[in-house]
Amino acid sequence: QVQLVESGGGLVQPGGSLRLSCAASGSIFSINAMGWYRQAPGKQRELVATITSGSNYADSVKDRFTISRGNAKNTVYLQMNSLKAEDTAVYYCYADVLPIGSSRRPYWGQGTQVTVSS
Repeated sequence: QVQLVESGGGLVQPGGSLRLSCAASGSIFSINAMGWYRQAPGKQRELVATITSGSNYADSVKDRFTISRGNAKNTVYLQMNSLKAEDTAVYYCYADVLPIGSSRRPYWGQGTQVTVSS
């Protein structure tokens, strides 16, 4: 079993900052890419940022969000600065995992709510 657990969401005023964390645990042989997606009410889930050896960002968050991985490589963080109302969404952690004794597949966290409002 592989689990991804997110933390760090909440309510923040426009212009504020939040840091999301995600930790992968379980029967993991290796993790390739990790990242964050988000889904706003009435909209499709969209890519926010991913990281392997390098990082990739949606245009809407470039220069405001920074993705990074922990030293153990099973954690991923998303530092969100200069938050806007349109960043309000449920944020999902993603990991491309090779489980022990199984085939590589994507795993998702349960989601954490980020609300940007005054």
